[in-house]
Amino acid sequence: MGDLLQLRQAIYRFNPLQDAEWEAFAATLIIKDYKKGDFLIRQGQVENFIYFLNTGATRHYFVKDDKEFTVDFQLQGDFVTAYYSLITREPSAIAIELLEDAEVVAIPLKFLQEFYAKHHNGERVGRLIAEYQYIKRLRREMDLLSRTAEERYNELMQKNPALIRQISVKHLSSYLGIHPESLSRIRKQQARN
Repeated sequence: MGDLLQLRQAIYRFNPLQDAEWEAFAATLIIKDYKKGDFLIRQGQVENFIYFLNTGATRHYFVKDDKEFTVDFQLQGDFVTAYYSLITREPSAIAIELLEDAEVVAIPLKFLQEFYAKHHNGERVGRLIAEYQYIKRLRREMDLLSRTAEERYNELMQKNPALIRQISVKHLSSYLGIHPESLSRIRKQQARN
């Protein structure tokens, strides 16, 4: 099993915790291994965890009228959750699927809420992470409206080229908001360059 070093570093980028705070937080964490194709949550379930990807990657999608719509990918070092469901306690509108084998740190919501109530720094970290996720979502929405599919594809390639090459054209084109044929053209053009 892995360790909590990556998670600790990610949290401390937002706000350092005192040693006693970190130890109280770490005692509630669960490290799990997942296989490619496993789900962190399925559409219609209520989210009870925030996850941190020590390794691996996820695809976030929903199904409507028998068609899948990919809304996000998360990569190693990212926090992952069906955030709307986590906050509202309503069934998740999305599913989160593992794109590759992964080691994940699960943060149970019930322990997180207790931690927030006891530790001001922990509550601050939670707020800062939520704000970061909001900003990330807003940037994605703005990118969909203002950047070309090729620009969005290039940004993904910079983050994790090996994984992006493995993601199916169907899923990647859904995420980019383009037809699979357009993505194939972009990929061919990139290969030539």
